[in-house]
Amino acid sequence: MFQANPARYDKMIFRRAGKTGLKLPVLSFGLWQNFGADNDYETCKAMIYQAFNNGIIHFDLANNYGPPAGFAESMFGRILDDGLRAYRDELIISTKAGYYMWPGPYGDFGSRKYLMASLDQSLKRMGLDYVDIFYHHRFDDGTDLYETMLALRDIVLQGKAIYVGLSNYNSEQLKRAHHILDELHVPYVITQPSYSMLNRWIERDGLLDTQDKLGVGTICFSALAQGKLTNKYITGIPEDSRAKKAHSMWLKEKDITPALQSMLKELDAVAKKRGQSIAQMALAWVLRNPKMTSTLISTSKIEQLDENLKTLDNLSFTEEEIKEIDLILSHF
Repeated sequence: MFQANPARYDKMIFRRAGKTGLKLPVLSFGLWQNFGADNDYETCKAMIYQAFNNGIIHFDLANNYGPPAGFAESMFGRILDDGLRAYRDELIISTKAGYYMWPGPYGDFGSRKYLMASLDQSLKRMGLDYVDIFYHHRFDDGTDLYETMLALRDIVLQGKAIYVGLSNYNSEQLKRAHHILDELHVPYVITQPSYSMLNRWIERDGLLDTQDKLGVGTICFSALAQGKLTNKYITGIPEDSRAKKAHSMWLKEKDITPALQSMLKELDAVAKKRGQSIAQMALAWVLRNPKMTSTLISTSKIEQLDENLKTLDNLSFTEEEIKEIDLILSHF
């Protein structure tokens, strides 16, 4: 039986999403790749419980998470049934639609038909009446943006989502979408881009400043670059690592190059001076700007989750540390 930790909020840090009423833990838990059919249920449940008991109350899903697609939501629904559902009002649960889910013209992208049908399926898989945040998962230039935003408005009016978000949109797309959502009086609160030391496109795009001016928040994913920004690959490729998994979509053995390993050794030296691992420093780095509301973590082991939680012990950087890290990254 699940036992909630009465001190679960004592160490967690929360940030407000812009000027909205939404506050998120700076570390949120994503179920992207480690909650599929080949993952052990008891391990997955233990990680969700451990996250919640340490103040990580935001759980981020999507219709296509697994594999197979939909499996992560079904597993999360089972975990809710095993004890966490009693704490539903403390939880922020988000899901998304925008990538391929089923054959035909209405199983992908951003049509009203797809978004509304997909969310109905997601709610059934998780056993929920509503989600806290429903995202359009990616910008769709083949569908009129007004149609997509109107669908989000109606989803909120139907009581199936409290807030809406936009994922994988750039600044100009966010401005266009926000203009429509504002006219429709839709509670748009957050965007979700990829961002890490090795993927800094949002800095060139000015996305954090865009969101700040719009009065809403930002939560990034892949802060550890699919596991590259850890101590795991400094000297080789462990057999139980993501790079060794046959179904891994984003990280392959060929990605673990001598140049990457050399960079990791240099980053490790900086991290050690900060009293951190590379992963802890990388998570703190994406949170260094207070305009970043939260970052998603996704772990396959309790030990990894515990390591990530220790990031909270040191979120600040000196100017010298930032310069040293930028110099290391400039050589990669």
